[in-house]
Amino acid sequence: MVESGIHGRRQIVSWALYDWANSAFATTVMAGFFPVFFKQYWSGARDAAESTFLLGGANSLASILVVILAPVLGAIADHGSAKKRFLMFFALMGIVMTGGLYLVEQGDWLAALVLYVLAVLGFSGGNLFYDALLVDVAEESGLDRVSAFGFALGYLGGGLLFGFNVLLTLFPAFFGLPDAAAAVRISFLSVALWWALFSVPVMLFVHETRPPRATGWLASIRGGLAQLADTFHRVRQLRMTFLFLLAYWLYIDGVDTIVRMAVDYGLSLGFDSNGLIVALLITQFVGFPAAILFGRLARWRGPRQGIWIAISVYLLVILWASQMDRIWEFYVLAVAIGLVQGGIQALSRSFYARLIPRDKAAEFFGFYNMLGKFAAVVGPLFMGWVGVVTGNPRLSILSILVLFLLGAAVLALVDENEGRRQARMLEET
Repeated sequence: MVESGIHGRRQIVSWALYDWANSAFATTVMAGFFPVFFKQYWSGARDAAESTFLLGGANSLASILVVILAPVLGAIADHGSAKKRFLMFFALMGIVMTGGLYLVEQGDWLAALVLYVLAVLGFSGGNLFYDALLVDVAEESGLDRVSAFGFALGYLGGGLLFGFNVLLTLFPAFFGLPDAAAAVRISFLSVALWWALFSVPVMLFVHETRPPRATGWLASIRGGLAQLADTFHRVRQLRMTFLFLLAYWLYIDGVDTIVRMAVDYGLSLGFDSNGLIVALLITQFVGFPAAILFGRLARWRGPRQGIWIAISVYLLVILWASQMDRIWEFYVLAVAIGLVQGGIQALSRSFYARLIPRDKAAEFFGFYNMLGKFAAVVGPLFMGWVGVVTGNPRLSILSILVLFLLGAAVLALVDENEGRRQARMLEET
């Protein structure tokens, strides 16, 4: 049962602070400095199309690893009440590997990619268990609000550290650094420290609901693996949950691809890297209030309507991006993405939480994250491949349109009330 009053609010804030913590990786490393630094510093001798393909391949490899691990780990965590322990393990992996990027020398593109893949694995694996803890800190009536609050804090926290790191790279001499390259390497260390520091509250103050028969590690592994075989059957039973997962798999591919490849796309068009980084910073600070507003929108109109609005904005962004040729247009698109990116993620998470049995949250969120990351296998790799084959990055960005369109169409088939009924029935069996 979720606590109420002061203790309940402390749990919510502590849970949301993990988004504040690990969003520094999503902004400073994954979306911001790593694509630029990889293209210009670690693989500077390679042409733009080849480095784009390598970056897309690294993102896809990390996603494949999450696809393989997510459903198994989710089943084990539910069986043994181990969501926080798994969260700590993956967070530590991400923190150590991110800090390790500081040590990678110029031209050592392979070491950079290995550390990056492991860091993304830590980031994505941790999010599986962080998402699953949502049902431990929020009542069903507050899922949209709490989920949106987490994303809002993520945008603010990630944006604040990203803003500091942008200043560090723009004015390295002011901070006593020899050049921008040294500043970027320091920024990787700052992300690791930030991630570690603000992960402490979720570990201390969030109380995980224990299953009726919590077991030890070995029994949890055996029980979790056995339980995994039944999950595919359960998903087929929950038709509305299955349809939502299919819709999510389609449209979140487009979202994740834009997050991971936007800066690389801008560089391929010849835009200045400093301008692209500033545009990402704008996205972060627009995303903070926008995520909260989407939570309120869901209360008035329902989460599905909010997701459709976000998809519509993404369609317009892609069409414009395929034609843009000036940096100010990238700024405009950064604002537009900031308005909807946190909203579509927050409402997807809270919508899904309504459609699953609460006592199997980690297991079902394992599938949720698995599908999301499997989608991210296809998008970046396909975008990189189209760029290599055609030599035209504008064509590669247009390929993302079909994913949003199909996702919106499948989402229209999801009946939320029927999905809730099916999930409650499964809880009782």
